Amino acid sequence: VEALHPTPAVGGVPRQFALDFLSEHEALERGWYAGPLGWYDAAGDGEFWVGLRSGVFSGNEAHLFAGAGIVRGSETESEFAETEVKLTSLLRALGIA
Repeated sequence: VEALHPTPAVGGVPRQFALDFLSEHEALERGWYAGPLGWYDAAGDGEFWVGLRSGVFSGNEAHLFAGAGIVRGSETESEFAETEVKLTSLLRALGIA
């Protein structure tokens, strides 16, 4: 999991510099946000994807995460709109939106 999490599109490159920067400048812990999700079986077959929607629940509180993989050529406005759509889907699933 450490080799896959976080993906460079979400965590940044060079890896250690980006992770140190995020740790210093973000006010919250990302946890498993954007971590690898998926399955594999005894034959070694499986599929994995990046979890760009997630939540951490504790009692009656929820911290929701949604984002996009930013790569060279990404357009800020469309990536932000994509993130809003993803967050709205989480809110709807919880009956909030």
